[in-house]
Amino acid sequence: MKTRAAAIMLSLALFGLNQNPEGWELFNKVTFEPQYFEEAGGYFDVPTFNKELKALEKTEIVLSGYNIPLELDSVFIISKSPFSSCFFCGGAGPETVAEIRFVDPPKHLAPDGFIKVKGRLQLNGNNIDQLNFILLGAEIIK
Repeated sequence: MKTRAAAIMLSLALFGLNQNPEGWELFNKVTFEPQYFEEAGGYFDVPTFNKELKALEKTEIVLSGYNIPLELDSVFIISKSPFSSCFFCGGAGPETVAEIRFVDPPKHLAPDGFIKVKGRLQLNGNNIDQLNFILLGAEIIK
């Protein structure tokens, strides 16, 4: 009986493995180097995207995380970590946040509320007014 239960658990674990890893796993492999931007008068971390991530650009990926409230209604930010420990407040890296561009922007997302979204990945390595990872045509997965 124990062998059968172990076999079932192993099968479920293997079946549950995601063949396409969630975006955070891929973003974590990106390296960053500081670069001076004259128009901003300061240094910003510039990403070097690996081949695996470049190959996923314009394909659909999934991110689960926390809604980071902003004052701009048209821009949504999702963070791998809650607000208190996110990139903007808690010292996490830029690989832990993504800009979300919804097809139909939700009317209300709770600050720090946990959401799961899917959308087409756009990589940004040089526009300091946007995040490095952007999901276009995004939708909330229920």
